[in-house]
Amino acid sequence: QVYRYLDIGTAKPTPAERERAPHHLIDMVNPDEEYNVALFQQQADQSIRDVHHRGHVPLLVGGTGHYVWALLRGFRLPQVQPNLRLRHELQALAMNDGGEALIHQRLASIDPVAARRIDPRNVRRVIRAIEVTQAVGLPFSQAGTTVPPAYRTLMLGVTAPRPEVYRRINERVTRMIQAGWVTEVHGLLQRGYNPALPSLSGLGYRTIVAHIRGEISLGAAMTLVQRYTRILARRQYTWFKPANSEILWLDTTITGFQDRARKAVAEFLR
Repeated sequence: QVYRYLDIGTAKPTPAERERAPHHLIDMVNPDEEYNVALFQQQADQSIRDVHHRGHVPLLVGGTGHYVWALLRGFRLPQVQPNLRLRHELQALAMNDGGEALIHQRLASIDPVAARRIDPRNVRRVIRAIEVTQAVGLPFSQAGTTVPPAYRTLMLGVTAPRPEVYRRINERVTRMIQAGWVTEVHGLLQRGYNPALPSLSGLGYRTIVAHIRGEISLGAAMTLVQRYTRILARRQYTWFKPANSEILWLDTTITGFQDRARKAVAEFLR
């Protein structure tokens, strides 16, 4: 959602939603500009401070586990400048059949701990781990420090039984197509943005590109995006574990889950 023009595929807040409450870190950069977790930490921290200064309570909303925990736990990586030659080499490799697995194997050879933690499909993060490891001479998994933020947090996790989650995912992808997602991706290509860009590694974008290029039908593209989203939903539970006592889990299929949320928020604010 930090990228301009990536609206439907990222479920970006609508203009009507933005009118109801101020949103931050939306449309920050163009799709071909650099954005990373360090920038997110800096900008999110500043936004949180600004909201507090105005006497309000900020809400951190989203499911990108690495970014959420990096902010809430204050994880700091060394400030390593991008190695563009290495990035381009590995990104080109990732576009080939089996390339993602080869890059992940390369990370595993120099930092097996990081390789176990990072999903092979998260190409951008795998490449960054290799980049940092080579630059600082330490494994990516050992290169950071932790500086906890100076504020309290209440974490609410929204969940549902898996069949219900999958049903909602399938409906959501259908709505995204109906809302004009194919047209959105076509517009990105017309603007000259390369599908190999990290911004377009977001879930579903390259699948829609394959449809636009005539490689797969729209129905096949929808089926693939639904499948990839179901995989992502399962993977979310590795970032946000049901057994994590920091998170108050709210099953949206159980009557009264809103009341539980309101009670928890009231106690937190008190």
